[in-house]
Amino acid sequence: MQLNDILADAQDQDRGRDFDLLDPVTGKPVGITLRIAGPDSATQARARVQMVDDLAEMADADGRVSAADREKARLNTLARCVLGWDVKEDGAPVPFSQANVVRFLRAALWVQQQVDGFASDRAAFWRRG
Repeated sequence: MQLNDILADAQDQDRGRDFDLLDPVTGKPVGITLRIAGPDSATQARARVQMVDDLAEMADADGRVSAADREKARLNTLARCVLGWDVKEDGAPVPFSQANVVRFLRAALWVQQQVDGFASDRAAFWRRG
């Protein structure tokens, strides 16, 4: 492996990969697909930097950030890793937006866990020669 290989991999991860959300009990696809940027992508790097800025803005005069605000920052960061989706509500497509991704992630902890797990799984993004 050479530096150009590492750089190309990071650039490829910025295009994201499709992830099919799975039923938390049966493990079968539920019909929701998300395009998620990889852990070494510039997209995720920007999301992490923005989280630090968000937390700094949320801090009180003593530098403390409430648990609710930390959770809000975490969900916003995870949402920034989602590049697109195929999500329906009442049979109609849900428009892709940061606010809708956050709403989607808040729907259930198992949704957050699956999205976070995929977003951090290098093996899911690795393209070998």
